[in-house]
Amino acid sequence: MENAAYIGLSRQMTLRRELDIAANNIANANTTGFKVEQLLVGTEVGSRARNDAIRPGASFVLDNGVGRDFTQGALQQTGRDLDFAIDGEGVFFKLQDGAGEAYTRDGAFTISPEGELVTKGGLPVLGEGGPIVVDPARGPLSVAQDGAVSQDGVPIGRLGLARFDTLSVLSKDGDGLYRNRSNAVPLDAAGVQVRQGMLEGSNVNTLVEITQLIEISRAYERATKMIENVQELSRRSVERLGKPN
Repeated sequence: MENAAYIGLSRQMTLRRELDIAANNIANANTTGFKVEQLLVGTEVGSRARNDAIRPGASFVLDNGVGRDFTQGALQQTGRDLDFAIDGEGVFFKLQDGAGEAYTRDGAFTISPEGELVTKGGLPVLGEGGPIVVDPARGPLSVAQDGAVSQDGVPIGRLGLARFDTLSVLSKDGDGLYRNRSNAVPLDAAGVQVRQGMLEGSNVNTLVEITQLIEISRAYERATKMIENVQELSRRSVERLGKPN
């Protein structure tokens, strides 16, 4: 196979990945706190290695991983006492699970049977001194804009918030969770406001993603056509070389 066909195949592989990502963005257009994703594409110069058909200098399309746009989504009023939204970018609610500390922008919380403030998945929401414990008999929670939590006017804790200046240190862990798998230390989130009775919507622009799907499909068709043309040229060359003089 000629270099052009190899290059076309490498582009097809990244386009398939881009298609999956765009489709996932659309599927999560209504997911609380979801951040739109895109494929990071680069180039790689091929070496001969064990394939003599690849000449030095051929550049192939390379999948460099997934990037996320952490721009804040629109804040939506819910009126529910246990719904919270962070008004500010690069800041996350702190959670605790068996693997350590996790982070999320999804503030749709609830109360566990043990009286802890938890996520929909049951993970404890961390305060400044550990999980926030609520006494249901003392009435609904009240959360100030600085994250201070109280019941019946009595302070019971403060929502734990973490800020990251470099968001690339966070890796996605499913269910709207992120983990810090680097040595970066979360920074203080002073000045960020917490909105009670609100949730942050997804920052997905559905129209943009649908347009992206169309563009990806057309690009895939063009790459397929190029590979077919290269194969046809190779076939004709072999036929001509094989004919007797």
